Amino acid sequence: MFSGIDEVDWASMEHAYGPADDVPELLRGLASDDPAEREAALDGMYGAVHHQGDVYACTLACIPFLFELVVDPGVQDRGGVVELLTSIGGFDLDEDDEAEIDEDEIEGAANYAMAAAAVTAGAGVFFELIADEDPGVRLAAPLALATLHRHPVRVLALLRERLPVEPDEEVRLALVEAAGRVALRHRPLAERVGKWLGLLASRADSPGLRLAALAQLARCSPDGLPGDVVPVVSGLLREMRSAPEESGGREEPAGTGTGAPPGGIPAREDDEPESGPDTTPPPAPAPAPAPAAAAVGSEPVEPTEPVEPVQAVEPAQAVEPAQAVAPEPVAPEAGRCEHVATPTLVGQLRSLSAQENAGRGTPWAADLLRTLHVGLDDRVGDRTALLADQLRSPDRHQRIDAVRMSGGLIRAWRGPYEELVALVGEQLADPEPRLAEAASHVLEELFGLAAPAADALAARLAADPGGWVKTWAGGPPGLGSTVKALARLGDARAVPALAAALEREQVAHDAGFAVGCLGAAARPLAGVLRRRLADVELDENAYDRASPLLAGLTALRAGEATPEVLRVLRGAPEYRGAWLRTAALRALGAFGPAAREAVPELRALVRGPGTASATEAAEALWAVSGDADAVLPVLIEGLQSDQVHDRRSAAVALGALGPRAAVVAPRLRGLLAHDELWLRVDAAIALWEVSGRTRETVAALLTAWEQNRHVRVRVAECLARMGPVPEGSAAAHVLRSELVSVRRHNAMDGGYGSHDIHEDEKLLALCRQALRGAGKGSIP
Repeated sequence: MFSGIDEVDWASMEHAYGPADDVPELLRGLASDDPAEREAALDGMYGAVHHQGDVYACTLACIPFLFELVVDPGVQDRGGVVELLTSIGGFDLDEDDEAEIDEDEIEGAANYAMAAAAVTAGAGVFFELIADEDPGVRLAAPLALATLHRHPVRVLALLRERLPVEPDEEVRLALVEAAGRVALRHRPLAERVGKWLGLLASRADSPGLRLAALAQLARCSPDGLPGDVVPVVSGLLREMRSAPEESGGREEPAGTGTGAPPGGIPAREDDEPESGPDTTPPPAPAPAPAPAAAAVGSEPVEPTEPVEPVQAVEPAQAVEPAQAVAPEPVAPEAGRCEHVATPTLVGQLRSLSAQENAGRGTPWAADLLRTLHVGLDDRVGDRTALLADQLRSPDRHQRIDAVRMSGGLIRAWRGPYEELVALVGEQLADPEPRLAEAASHVLEELFGLAAPAADALAARLAADPGGWVKTWAGGPPGLGSTVKALARLGDARAVPALAAALEREQVAHDAGFAVGCLGAAARPLAGVLRRRLADVELDENAYDRASPLLAGLTALRAGEATPEVLRVLRGAPEYRGAWLRTAALRALGAFGPAAREAVPELRALVRGPGTASATEAAEALWAVSGDADAVLPVLIEGLQSDQVHDRRSAAVALGALGPRAAVVAPRLRGLLAHDELWLRVDAAIALWEVSGRTRETVAALLTAWEQNRHVRVRVAECLARMGPVPEGSAAAHVLRSELVSVRRHNAMDGGYGSHDIHEDEKLLALCRQALRGAGKGSIP
């Protein structure tokens, strides 16, 4: 094995962490008899040689040796190597990507193309591996074929032939998933694949296989889904729950039971045979021997195309070590390799997966349901009904999955979620810590939408004072998710928890924001905020200690705290001092005339025009004193800064002056053609505020609306302040189009922000406000 490996000039190549001269050792480690060494080698391949999906020259040089590994039956854990090859060769560079490649990316793009060509050229070996004795190899081979092989019709034929004789339930699900992948990659085959999946979904003898077929049907041929998909899926979940635990829900081998092979469907004359123009399907490989006492799900499969992806990696949803219950050790089944606990990333992920799946009869069901939800896409009603059914399940694991999927649905799509949110709230009372924790994290993101769960949140808060503040090894403490969820509802029942948090030695970093959400209900906390701010030492840690307190006082407009804020403003240390002064100036500005004793200090600060601190001080001075003559020259100079951020700050501050700053209208008008979109928006809004002219402002705002969805809340705020939008105007059309859209304006594929739902709901409210009384306004 590895003939010629020492002849490769590895030292002349590099990977993510430097010279690639360690790659031969990693490759040999993949063939080791020691499970820990194999795990460490695989971790090194993903961590350095194929770092975050990158392809280097050394990655290309590895490909022949990786193929040697996967075809050698003496090598253990070959399934992991198949997955590695699939990842290396499976990158698709479409025409749009090619058009966007710049000069610095040419070499990387060429490496991706060469990797795809090299792995695809050897993909024929995966035909043999689909019947390998190792279930782990059989598990990885179908997706490798679907992703890499040049002849999709041959691949489909093999997948269909293999399914009736495959004894392992997880592998059978992988065969169905691979068929869906083929249909997505080769759209002319979607109808054929959809017909087969439809037959499986209706007549396969395994509920898990029927669910897998429905999930893939939703992805590649959603029109083929049954009209009653929700009750059908709910029925399948009930079947899976009632399946005998000792078999993991797997059907009996071929030749028993109903007469149909496991996972197969009865032969039908109208079932179109698989054939195609490229080649004749190869003979079906001999069936692999059934593993003795196979424990379905002992090696959980990572989803190949993650959905609701942030959810899948969100630290808060991981099992806390203190709560985790390690599964009973079991001997590896015949043909399936033993995995050991290792300190590698791969090992840690495997350990977390084992903890998450401990006690699950069908650990793959969650992935199937996530895939189904992705396929259902904007069918919010069906998805909500399905999740509601899952949340009523007697199976806690299904409810945990449903809570997390509910968060993913609400993040991306608009809809009536009252029932769903109430059901999520009910999980807070469950004694299973993971379930209650998952529910509180989802509710934390909902802000006002969490109202149906308010009482459940309050009950959870009262029952768990130990969870009011969370501490972390690598950072400042933070409020528990239940406290944040209730505070974001403006519910006064969160005040005692916040008061306790403010008395801790180190105040939670997000306490000030929670105070702001509570509004007037948090007014009793002003005294402790003021007292704690007075005690803050103005050393290099002053910003971390003072910023949450300043944020809370700012939100409460607690002018009585002016002396304490001035102390911070005057004594801010060099380290993060600019940040601390900004926070103090914002507080003084929020206090308004109640902070009049700060006027001398603010006047001194505005004497250094042209700086960000001068602009911030001028903004505060205007709010406190109303002296336009003192601040206008400073803001005009700030509008000419070389820094876009400083110019934006000056534009916003000038807008606050209103007609008193009318003299700057020409300057603001000139910024409407600036390259920076956010500066154009701020200038347009300020132009309307100082001049009262709407035509130029609205035209600039609507253009920005179409160019960048993330600017829409800011634009809608201005349109709402301008007055009712006339029916038939361009602005009315834009606002109404937003209101009828089902997808949230800021929904992202592959990530999300903690305030995304709140911002989108705010946008909807502003759109309605701007349209209210349509026909009476003067907006063009």
